[in-house]
Amino acid sequence: MCAVLFSTAFDYGFLLHTSEEATATVALNEYLSSRSYLAGFSPSRVDQEVFELLHRPPAPQHVHALRWYRHIAALQRGTPIKGKRVQHPWSAPAGSNLPKLRLYNSLTRTKELFVPQNGNKVSWYCCGPTVYDASHMGHARSYISFDILRRILMNYFKYDVFYCMNITDIDDKIIRRARQNYLLEQYREKKPAAAQVLQDVLSARGPFQAKLAETTDPDKKQMLERLDSAVAAALGPLQGAVESKAGEADIQRLAQVLLEKAKDLLSDWLDAQFGSQVTENSIFSLLPKFWEGEYHNDMDALNVLPPDVLTRVSEYCPEIVDFVKKILDNGFGYESNGSVYFDTAKFATSQKHAYGKLVPEAVGDMKALQEGEGDLSVSADQLSEKRSQNDFALWKASKPGEPSWDSPWGKGRPGWHIECSAMAGSILGESMDIHGGGFDLRFPHHDNELAQSEAYFENDHWVRYFLHTGHLTIAGCKMSKSLKNFITIKDALAQNTARQLRLAFLMHSWKDTLDYSSNTMESAVHYEKFLNEFFLNVKDILRAPCDVTGQFEKWEAAEMELNESFYERKAAVHAALCDNVDTRSTMEEMRALVTQSNTYIASRKSSKLQPNRMLMKSIALYLTDMLKTFGAIEGTEPIGFPVGGDGCLQMETTVMPYLKVLSDFRESVRKIAREQNVTEVLQLCDVVRNDTLPELGVRLEDHEGFPHLSNVLECCRWLRHYCSRHDS
Repeated sequence: MCAVLFSTAFDYGFLLHTSEEATATVALNEYLSSRSYLAGFSPSRVDQEVFELLHRPPAPQHVHALRWYRHIAALQRGTPIKGKRVQHPWSAPAGSNLPKLRLYNSLTRTKELFVPQNGNKVSWYCCGPTVYDASHMGHARSYISFDILRRILMNYFKYDVFYCMNITDIDDKIIRRARQNYLLEQYREKKPAAAQVLQDVLSARGPFQAKLAETTDPDKKQMLERLDSAVAAALGPLQGAVESKAGEADIQRLAQVLLEKAKDLLSDWLDAQFGSQVTENSIFSLLPKFWEGEYHNDMDALNVLPPDVLTRVSEYCPEIVDFVKKILDNGFGYESNGSVYFDTAKFATSQKHAYGKLVPEAVGDMKALQEGEGDLSVSADQLSEKRSQNDFALWKASKPGEPSWDSPWGKGRPGWHIECSAMAGSILGESMDIHGGGFDLRFPHHDNELAQSEAYFENDHWVRYFLHTGHLTIAGCKMSKSLKNFITIKDALAQNTARQLRLAFLMHSWKDTLDYSSNTMESAVHYEKFLNEFFLNVKDILRAPCDVTGQFEKWEAAEMELNESFYERKAAVHAALCDNVDTRSTMEEMRALVTQSNTYIASRKSSKLQPNRMLMKSIALYLTDMLKTFGAIEGTEPIGFPVGGDGCLQMETTVMPYLKVLSDFRESVRKIAREQNVTEVLQLCDVVRNDTLPELGVRLEDHEGFPHLSNVLECCRWLRHYCSRHDS
């Protein structure tokens, strides 16, 4: 315990230097006369020093000093004080080592203990989309997965996450697509005659077939062959109609069919001829602005949280120019014909730097490097400007038909990799905790980001943890926008809800390949239904009539067993989330908890006993909270999935009184019918239960002792549909 006698405010120095024991005793007694000196059970350092000054007990007239002296002496002998009990020594529990969060870090290719650089704050940059077309399930793979990780770090592990994402709105793909769209639209506006369309398509097909013949990639070759076959199928009927001098209306209709089927190869042909004449910068901004809006709409539909900060390349060109200038000043870049390149050899040989940190085995992969430079930046002349084929563009001199911005090296535009470095550096500074992106961005994009950023900041730790989401396949096949083998997010949401898509992602590891298929989605739908049935059963248990005290029921062996399993499952969930945010194992632990709870409920009901309300409520609240943490449940309802939508909010609360009235009425009628043995009335009640209400999406179940309402969600879905049709 604490000190017995003196506070630090008392100046007892004169006692220590007083040779006259009697004088010291008088002073001590006077001091103690106005203070409590039995405040604790063990002497302090001050007590011990003063006690050692006295060679004998104080005289009886010094009452306070004598009492204090006897108390200290007794404590030193270890004997109890008369009338006082000494508190028994307390031993601290041994405790246990709780798991700590580890994340798979692509920089080490292993799970590393997660340690933010700045206390509880986590700085996070995520590579955003290149907005030139509709967002697809490949985008969903990354952004839903990162949304789940972000929510878990914020809501489960309680980190203060600052999340920054970019929009790439300047890029070779965007430039080419914008020109093609513009030139094709101009072509359509001229309303060319059928003969002209036929001639132009035949002209465009020549270089297209030459490209097809040169293509060696099997997936890309197959895509080009499908396109060529579609054009050939549309060419034949038009050529036949022209040769047979068919009616003008038929010929024009067939020409429009051909124009639609051949728009891709025709737009390529038009771009090759006239692309250099497209010089208005606004043409290159309209396309990404439209598709960025569509992207945000898709993310909102998927319940993906918006970033705290969103950066666009077009808004950061001055910062990018300054970033490139400093890399040059630091000696890691060089200018060539108006472009600026990063000197990979010089960087790699510098003492405190390394090139290719993520995928060192890919350094020198010319195919990957050229894809990273962009389709418009890999001509023979441009490649000859580099000191090494491994070097990459920081700033590209703009050619005719490309947007441009002023720079010290002339009119130009940013390279692809530099945008993320400059924008992330502007927002997050010289080092960030987490950088995220898709698996296919590791090399060259992220390796080049690392090199140029560490060249700029002159450090070797621009990113502490690199997280890469796994690939997405479609029914086992590679998905690629360039191969035209993709499913848009809107198409996916037409087949399944955002929650079902998220559940499918939760049931797989975020860093491994995910196969988007009917089997995958069926599993997610089944899991959702499985959870929903449990939530409905718990809600029904909680609705049973009960007074305030009746909700607290005695726990028997069954409750103790289920509760012990409940805590074991929660511990297993925590361990899984600490293990690289393993949501797959987490979902299985949650499934097992529901299965055990269902077994308990069935056992109690078979014994005509009510399940324990508070235990069931605790389990349902925990599962609901976890699903909210994962972003699979929105709203404020404490238990289960929300029902209703715009115009029909809080549907379950609204509908329940009406269903209760119907249930009570039916139960009363059945009771009278049983007593009077009126079988016809019983049959009519069963018709209402078995035939009429199910058609409306409602299920009533009969239970001993009280009416039971079930499947309220289905009823609410029906009423939501009704509301949407009647605007009420």
